[in-house]
Amino acid sequence: MIQLTINGEVKQLHQSINIEQFIDQNNLQGKRIAIERNGEIVPRSQYAEQYLTDGDQLEVVVAVGGG
Repeated sequence: MIQLTINGEVKQLHQSINIEQFIDQNNLQGKRIAIERNGEIVPRSQYAEQYLTDGDQLEVVVAVGGG
């Protein structure tokens, strides 16, 4: 089991997943998002390669349109 902090909230996962899987599991696919992992922005091209590990801190920002 791994423990993550996501937008300031502690969450636990049963196993390590990559960022692409995290996006799918949290219904974020198709949305304009930015993900920061441990203080660094993760390029979209690396979502499938970056696996979350115990103690990671994520900030997930969803762009909202409006006027």
